[in-house]
Amino acid sequence: MGPMSSFVSLSDPRVAAVAVRECGEPLVDLRDTGAIRIDPRLADEPGAFAHVRLSVADRLVAAQCQLPRGLRLLVVEGFRPREVQERYFADSKARIARANPGWPAERVAAEAATYVSPPEVAPHVAGGAVDLTLCTVDGVELPMGSDLNATPPEYGTECFTGSASIGPEARANRETLIDAMTTTGFVNYPSEWWHWSYGDRYWAFATGTKHARFGPAGFPATGTVVPIA
Repeated sequence: MGPMSSFVSLSDPRVAAVAVRECGEPLVDLRDTGAIRIDPRLADEPGAFAHVRLSVADRLVAAQCQLPRGLRLLVVEGFRPREVQERYFADSKARIARANPGWPAERVAAEAATYVSPPEVAPHVAGGAVDLTLCTVDGVELPMGSDLNATPPEYGTECFTGSASIGPEARANRETLIDAMTTTGFVNYPSEWWHWSYGDRYWAFATGTKHARFGPAGFPATGTVVPIA
């Protein structure tokens, strides 16, 4: 079976159809926990990238406790403002259209959603998602079979969590990450081994939960987090 065999995209209408009962849980800064290592490669000036919903932060700490001795989670990106998500999605569509000039717009959008969520259902915009990897206590990243955010059309399908195209060491490292994250209630987006979420629409769909806990959240310059009704 290939990596796409059981894949449900974030653009699937069933995901958008999941009702949201916003719980009003705040975004918190993972840098304040002192427990989770934060990578600055996608840092933004207001620091939105380091924020997640409170229960997501709690679960990340719990997931790290599940890791073998000497390993740590390395979070690269958490909350993503909607305007950033819109830019990412538009860029993904543009790159795919350039690589496939004969494709109609609908197919381009569907392919883009395989790797970047449409803004209206994006787990990052809800504060429920994290992009992360594994590292040693000294911050050295473990081999995971592909770089984080390395997706088609520029790269191969090694980004799929279940890819058969990666070596045994990377597979073992992915299994370590999977075990820690699933044990603590996260769900993975199958086309990206690094993307995990809790409380958002995709999480609700994947777990059979009737309602998502988190809808889109705002991140004003003041740092005060306001869930968007």
